[in-house]
Amino acid sequence: MCRWLAYWGSPIRLTDVLYTPVHSLIDQSLHSKLGAETTNGDGFGIGWYDEGTDAPGVFRSTEPAWNDTNLRELSAHTTSPLFFAHIRAAIGSSVQQTNCHPFRHGRWLWMHNGFIDGLTDIKRDLAFAVDPALYLNIGGTTDTELMFYLALTFGLEDDPPSAVARTIGLVETLGREHGHQSPFQGTIATSDGETLWAFRYSSVGQTRSLYFNRSVPQLRDLFPDRAARLESVADDARLVVSEPVGDLPGAWIEVPEATYGVVGKGREELLPFAPQAAA
Repeated sequence: MCRWLAYWGSPIRLTDVLYTPVHSLIDQSLHSKLGAETTNGDGFGIGWYDEGTDAPGVFRSTEPAWNDTNLRELSAHTTSPLFFAHIRAAIGSSVQQTNCHPFRHGRWLWMHNGFIDGLTDIKRDLAFAVDPALYLNIGGTTDTELMFYLALTFGLEDDPPSAVARTIGLVETLGREHGHQSPFQGTIATSDGETLWAFRYSSVGQTRSLYFNRSVPQLRDLFPDRAARLESVADDARLVVSEPVGDLPGAWIEVPEATYGVVGKGREELLPFAPQAAA
């Protein structure tokens, strides 16, 4: 599997999130504790939003994240209020730049940790369900990118939870028609540059891990001995992660099964999630 991280809040240097904390995402590329694999070295990607641009920037590479000097250099000089980072452990698809997350279309970013069981049996049917006007934008061979364009087809830009529900519903319907009783497993993050949505769901209710941080004011109250370190962190800083970073016990809250979270200006909530069965 893979590991990923999404940040929303006051602008922050990427390196302060990706490299600085104990057990950072870059450290997890070699020493993951909760992933299906300890090493996530089949490439990486970052996607970030900044002012004055119509679309987020994306940097992806097949190099291991722990060994890429360009990533270290870029993250030390990039500040963003909303960004994605993903380290990859490939399952079934080749190690190539077009298969690295996050994926981008217009203002939207998308990344995923998980898999579609029996993808080879249903990939053709899934591909035919993608809007032909969108299909030509698919550059890689992953289930993640295919799901992204299915979600766009099903109205991601208007109603992300409904689009993701329809996408996973189609995966489950087709998978079970081909004898796969547990077709989907995964966590998904997507954003339009203003709001962040994060989903946790699997067909058998045993989804890959997903966490979000307690509010920064709460953390300052819980850990007064770390107040100096936390003072530089903005009150509105929110991280959603596959695996906790840092060394503060109790700083992270697990996202429940079959749940999605929404973070945006004036909005922060957890809501139940269920796929919408395909007709």
